[in-house]
Amino acid sequence: MRKQSFLIPLITLLVSVVSLAQPSTEPYGPQALTILDARKFHWSPDGNAYWQFQSGELVQVDVKTGTKTTLIKKEQLIPQGATQPIRVLAFDYLPTLKKAVLYTNAKRVWRYPTRGDYYVLDLASNSLKKLGASRPESSLMFAKLSPNGTQAAYVSGHNLYVEDLSTGTAKALTTDGTDRLINGTFDWVYEEELDCRDGFRWSPDGKYIAFWTVDARKIRNFLMINNTDSTYSFNVPVEYPKAGEKPSPTFVKTVEVATGKITPIQIPGEPDNNLLPRMEWIPGSQELLIQQLNRRQQVSTLYVANGTTGTAKAINTEKDDAWVDVRSNWAESEVTNWYWLAGNKEFLYLSEKGGWRQLYRVTKEGKETLVSAEPYDIIKIYTVDEKNGWVYFSASPTNATQQYLYRLKLNGKGKAERLTPATYAGTNDYEISPNGLWAQHDFSSANTQPTQSFISLPSHKAADGKSLPELKPGRMKVEFFQVKTAEGTVMDGWMVKPTNFDSTKRYPVVFYVYGEPASATVTDQFGVGYNRLFQGSMADKGYIYISLDNRGTPAPKGREWRKAIYRNNGIINAKDQALATQEIIKWPFVDKDRIAIWGWSGGGMSTLNALMQYPDVYQTGIAIAAISNLHLYDNIYEERYMGIPAEAEADYLKGSPISHVKNLKGNLLYIHGTGDDNVHYQNAEVLINELIKAGKLFSLMIYPNRTHSISEGQGTSQHLSKTYTDFLLKNCPPGAR
Repeated sequence: MRKQSFLIPLITLLVSVVSLAQPSTEPYGPQALTILDARKFHWSPDGNAYWQFQSGELVQVDVKTGTKTTLIKKEQLIPQGATQPIRVLAFDYLPTLKKAVLYTNAKRVWRYPTRGDYYVLDLASNSLKKLGASRPESSLMFAKLSPNGTQAAYVSGHNLYVEDLSTGTAKALTTDGTDRLINGTFDWVYEEELDCRDGFRWSPDGKYIAFWTVDARKIRNFLMINNTDSTYSFNVPVEYPKAGEKPSPTFVKTVEVATGKITPIQIPGEPDNNLLPRMEWIPGSQELLIQQLNRRQQVSTLYVANGTTGTAKAINTEKDDAWVDVRSNWAESEVTNWYWLAGNKEFLYLSEKGGWRQLYRVTKEGKETLVSAEPYDIIKIYTVDEKNGWVYFSASPTNATQQYLYRLKLNGKGKAERLTPATYAGTNDYEISPNGLWAQHDFSSANTQPTQSFISLPSHKAADGKSLPELKPGRMKVEFFQVKTAEGTVMDGWMVKPTNFDSTKRYPVVFYVYGEPASATVTDQFGVGYNRLFQGSMADKGYIYISLDNRGTPAPKGREWRKAIYRNNGIINAKDQALATQEIIKWPFVDKDRIAIWGWSGGGMSTLNALMQYPDVYQTGIAIAAISNLHLYDNIYEERYMGIPAEAEADYLKGSPISHVKNLKGNLLYIHGTGDDNVHYQNAEVLINELIKAGKLFSLMIYPNRTHSISEGQGTSQHLSKTYTDFLLKNCPPGAR
């Protein structure tokens, strides 16, 4: 999905699915699904301590006393024949199995480093062994141990393997994998738009593995061109389905580990007209819960499937006139939508079908009970304390720019209880322990520096009984406001005024925009109000800096707000931004003749549409890595929000900047990287052709072989920043008048 590039780290360590399923009833304990980011802390199973890599060693820290215990020493991480320990990027520590799985030497697959080397450390024998020794270097994906710890499964070369840890013998469970027939992981668009990466699951008893197969053989390559790294240019192919192309046929199968027998799960419907975004074993059983989404993404069906016979039964169907949002709101996972309760007979499920993002209990037979009946959105679920009957989640019923911790009875009785004290007005995030007694609390606001502390729950006091960190103000002064447009839409915004602001004078305004369903920009957290591309201080230079969230952005304002953009992308966001700007330029300290707007990715498209659809409002625009034609982006994202092109051609044309080029009056700077595998450089050339045809002059900056982040290569970031700054200073002069 398109996001501002600075919200997507160039390398994001997201290498596996985190299971929210309860421990199974099998004697070997919970299913080993989790690979943990070694840069972060992670709760121990009992919830009274946490694990963290410190100075290259895994330590356990008692949350109440701070007492440290070393679990894995550096010398234990030195492979045979080596002199230095491996650099652990992610790990799975399994004390009940006396083993640890360690991930290193990561390589990018698409946009994330999900391929690398895995080692298993046997804590009992103190031996470190590399998995997949016969496979190529950095070729393994998503290695995880069987529930009894005797085997490891992993993907390599788009085939699924299982390896006996005692002998090191590996066998292929699938053999048909190719570059386009993908077992145990996913293609580009499933990863980008459905957060699907790890594509297999051990059964709770360890006898089976369930896995996805993606048949991408009919998906065409988009050919990027590298002109700089050799005398002759060469193609860089990216398997990429554009809007209007059918999705890759996708299947869920199970394989019996002992025999290699593969059983397809019999999900009804045409595989190339449906999506299968979610699948998990039901804890303590040989059944799977599988979610199917139709191509239009307006119908979600949940199936309970028998993992040994392949039969499947639909238990729950949800429909939406816009789209059913299957992106996860579970804090601990990007992909798991279910938390099992009542002896694994019920699960929790988030849905917007009631007008708000609310929590439901659903039985295996499909009977629903609403848990959170209050009229506001749940932002994310943190944890479930079934023993004491609580679910912990974040919400902000009265201010969509903020986020607070609440808890609610699992039986739905009573009102939700806010646990975040009033002192922490802003954005609060939590990592709550499995026992619900402790949490790591992260807090910041636009005007308060970030703090982090361990607290006890529900009191929200310091875990060690001492004082919580002092709250310190930031250096910028960010003001939040609301503006009501001529159509009656109330939009949230933030503003940073110039240093030594004089209300009797007029100043230029620079708007920062995103405007699409993938991200909101108006959030009360530290860092908003700062323009990373501008060299120096915009406030010191004499600019007013503003951002607004239009309808369609994922603010916790209810379904109607978020889904107003359906078949209106490029139209409703441009309109809301422009109508709000027309109200803002009425402010006595705003110079209506110096109005600039800029954005990246989806925000780049919003910038183009604002500048071209409302040429009398904006005089200057800077669009980076922007979509110029909605047909040129991927099918899952664009069809989710705009419908299938053949059925919505007029809407695609209306929302595309190329349809409005003739209206351009202002100063435009367009920036793109030719190696962008997300928003292809093709968008730049298509736009340039239309600008030439319309006789429109503009400025252009192209970065060879840079990706969507435009960050690779010596001097790139500095050059980009100077290009942005110089254009803005020239075309939207700063200072009071």
